[in-house]
Amino acid sequence: MEIDKKIIKKLIDALEDLKQSLGKAGEKLDILDVEKVSQIDDNKNYNAIKSPIIGTAYLAPEPGAKPFVEIGKKIKKGDTIMIVEAMKTMNHVPSSFDGIVKKISVEDGQPVEYDQVLILVE
Repeated sequence: MEIDKKIIKKLIDALEDLKQSLGKAGEKLDILDVEKVSQIDDNKNYNAIKSPIIGTAYLAPEPGAKPFVEIGKKIKKGDTIMIVEAMKTMNHVPSSFDGIVKKISVEDGQPVEYDQVLILVE
């Protein structure tokens, strides 16, 4: 298999452009620096509600039902924000904070890891 050097050059240039667009005020940004990228996306300090277990996240109690939370919705400490299914057991994930939902970081039916951010609350 022969690799076309022109294609490689275009990919490198595209990555450099992406680095520049993600950098703040001329700050150089490593593409793999996920923490800095998330800080750029989340300009404020939000409280993160994280997954207590590994499993599959569900945003609603059943298919087609209204989701537990929506962006902009007020929630109280203890409210169920989603369900994480593990080994056929449906585990309700409660909110750890009072506040307003600013970002939902997972999609319905998406696999989640332990300690993965599920939602951000202001």
